Amino acid sequence: MRKADKILVVGAGIAGCCAAVALAARGFNVRLIEKQAVWRFQSSGIFVYSNGLSSLRDIGVLDDVLAAGYLIEDGRNVYFDHQGNHLVDVFYPAADDGRVPAILGIKRAELHRILTNQLTHFRLSAELGTTVRRVKHIGDSVEIELSNGSIENFDLVVAADGLRSQIRQLAGFDVRPRYCGLGVWRSVHDRPADLRDKIMMMGPGKRFGIMPISADKLYTFGTIVEPEGKWYDPEVWPETMAAKFQEFEGPAQRFIEELGSRSEVLYTAVEEIVMPLPWHAGRVVLIGDAAHASTPFMGQGGAMGVQDAVILARLLDSDNGVETILQAYGEARGPVCRFAQDVSRQVGENGAASANQSAADNDRFRKTAQQNVDMFYNKLSELSRSAQSVVADTVGVPAS
Repeated sequence: MRKADKILVVGAGIAGCCAAVALAARGFNVRLIEKQAVWRFQSSGIFVYSNGLSSLRDIGVLDDVLAAGYLIEDGRNVYFDHQGNHLVDVFYPAADDGRVPAILGIKRAELHRILTNQLTHFRLSAELGTTVRRVKHIGDSVEIELSNGSIENFDLVVAADGLRSQIRQLAGFDVRPRYCGLGVWRSVHDRPADLRDKIMMMGPGKRFGIMPISADKLYTFGTIVEPEGKWYDPEVWPETMAAKFQEFEGPAQRFIEELGSRSEVLYTAVEEIVMPLPWHAGRVVLIGDAAHASTPFMGQGGAMGVQDAVILARLLDSDNGVETILQAYGEARGPVCRFAQDVSRQVGENGAASANQSAADNDRFRKTAQQNVDMFYNKLSELSRSAQSVVADTVGVPAS
């Protein structure tokens, strides 16, 4: 008999929606709450690699995601220097013998639409404008006081409320976001018909990326060293972004020159959550950015959150005790997420340190770029197989 049937999921971002779907699909009684009264998306677009797409398949939305996004069928990432000189083409791996593609770009709002539609299949929806005031453990349940004053007991609380997780604090974890010294500037543009690849440009202490996210749109993302606490007036974000990346030529130039008062631009400081295990306290468990928010330089943040949701749901769908399940969840997910965090952080730091990028540096990059990608995904696969073994041992079935 399952020891946790009535579950509260706090936060309806990628990790929270996926957790609610994965749990509801296994017959759990799920309630999903979200603090935003109206949806606002703090990312114009995202790209998802094959490991993340595999997990989206696990919750039943891959076909819809592929239809709504932009597929880089051969997994090609084209690299240039900041003057537009071609450096190298790097290919990211597909999964499941090619049945799961290598890279997909998608509008953040479109991915969310697909996830919320999937929730409706299980007669679920996010209760907007709702937060948690108090968390209290009472025996084998958690008493929750909501912002509307109601009090309700749950068998488990899944905290998917992001980098500044309120539940993390209420559950007693003294962990705060850590600034990484970099800022990310993003903008949305019409996609020229001839732009079909993911593009990365290596500048002096800066990086500039271009990613198609639909049949008619793309987004750009520029990373640059920024002082901690630096504030930029949103009214002039387009002009500020244009000034910061004005030296980029080649594929980036047309989009930088387009930036103006009517452009859709977003600036965010890069922060992360580095949290040792355990990722649970009693019957409160953290997933996604609440447990391991990552820098964006490997494009793994969303994928890690979806994988958290899938694995947690699989573990809970067993007759093990809740403490055993939550310990196994941390043992399975901790090494994978920490590896992705560490590599992503190092990539960001390397980019920031390249202010004096030389021809020799570019030549070295050409020779090692594919090898580095292959090493990352081989290690990620190895850690994921170990995680699946932990899950299989816990639920008592052979690892797939």
